[in-house]
Amino acid sequence: MADETHGPESGGNFPATRWSAIEGARSDDPEERRRAFDRIASIYWKPVYKYVRARHLRSAEDAQDLTQEFFGSLLDRRTLDAYEPRKARLRTFLRSCVDALVANADRDARRIKRGGGTRPLSLEFELAEGELARTGLPSPERLDDFFEREWVRSLFAAAVDQLRSSCAARGKDVVFSLFARYDLDDAEPGRPTYADLAREYGISITDVTNHLAGARREFRRISLELVRETTASDDEFRREARSLLGHAPE
Repeated sequence: MADETHGPESGGNFPATRWSAIEGARSDDPEERRRAFDRIASIYWKPVYKYVRARHLRSAEDAQDLTQEFFGSLLDRRTLDAYEPRKARLRTFLRSCVDALVANADRDARRIKRGGGTRPLSLEFELAEGELARTGLPSPERLDDFFEREWVRSLFAAAVDQLRSSCAARGKDVVFSLFARYDLDDAEPGRPTYADLAREYGISITDVTNHLAGARREFRRISLELVRETTASDDEFRREARSLLGHAPE
């Protein structure tokens, strides 16, 4: 699928790339499908795993098996061919597919181990379990909000990782470090001031201001790009961007 870019009239608010992992997952090219699958899995595996633990009250081991099986089915059975963005958001569609998978597993006496013969994903289940240990499982009436919050958490985590790599590749580790210290670090009891950061990093307050503004713009761009990649239409993109940012991009 050819990339398309928006012109200057967009003001840079839309992500530059128009590549869609949804369309890629429907491609006849195995490499394109794998690329699309890897992107979708990177954003959705943790929400799916936690959802199985919370909604279906499965053990950690069972939830790991079902998560592996689920994402294997997305690739091998071309499940996403049936997705229609006009009818539902992707995460709603995926949740219904997860529920169907668990229902089938309940009906079947067998258990397909770790991907059912497909290449198992390399997923950090221990990290997800640690997060669940801190937050606890949600009550049944909060499952809808829980899945959406986990989607937001997973997407933002992917955006942070991408921003870190981008800054490192451009020799701008200080920019990411400032962003992490001011906007991401919850360990300290109080947020440092710009003056504190200027003294700590040996730069001017103006530099701190400019670096943080640039990092936030780039983080927003990356986040929207990830949303674009995991949506199949402009309407769906705007809906998901609104869920993520509280408003649709201009």
